[in-house]
Amino acid sequence: EKKEKKERRKEGRERERERKRKKERERKRERKEGRKEGRKEGRK
Repeated sequence: EKKEKKERRKEGRERERERKRKKERERKRERKEGRKEGRKEGRK
């Protein structure tokens, strides 16, 4: 029983890390897009 609990906790932690990584990737892409848009605006 104890072992099972530990495994489940480990799984949850892994999932959390994955979610964080995904969020980071999204933010990075958004920042890149924003920079592109800013450059376009500056040209006008």
